[in-house]
Amino acid sequence: MFQSVSIQSEDFDVAHELQALRAHDLRVGAVCSFVGTVRDTRALTGQAADEIQSMELEHYPGMTEKSIEAMIEEAHRRFDFYAARVVHRVGRLMPADQIVLVAVTSAHRGESFKACEFLMDYLKTQAPFWKKEQTPQGAQWVDARVSDDAALARWGIQADNA
Repeated sequence: MFQSVSIQSEDFDVAHELQALRAHDLRVGAVCSFVGTVRDTRALTGQAADEIQSMELEHYPGMTEKSIEAMIEEAHRRFDFYAARVVHRVGRLMPADQIVLVAVTSAHRGESFKACEFLMDYLKTQAPFWKKEQTPQGAQWVDARVSDDAALARWGIQADNA
């Protein structure tokens, strides 16, 4: 049976996930996907002080999956798509590791793009995950950003994470 949400410590194969998502559904004319990775912010700033040595993600099993499934249901109310798949990793991750996959199938690309972006914005601000970054200065929990709340607000959803 196809599961729309998977929270896992092991890496995922994007091609395998997309194939499973659209398996034998001849209605599918579009597949949109987003893959998030751990980035080393030093590569962006050029400063060693910003180096992310690792990231640890935690969640509440059961609650997190239900929260993401509710997000997918909300996306279905807003957009015309067939199926969605969210894979989110937990545990210790290193720079360049994959963190998240959001993939959506639909008849046409427009609905897939919108649903995928909506799910990613919703996931970034509302899914119950906790991130801790390890840097040369030590470990610190990562707070939600105001820009993430603003991304969600354009969908008409107010969040106060910052």
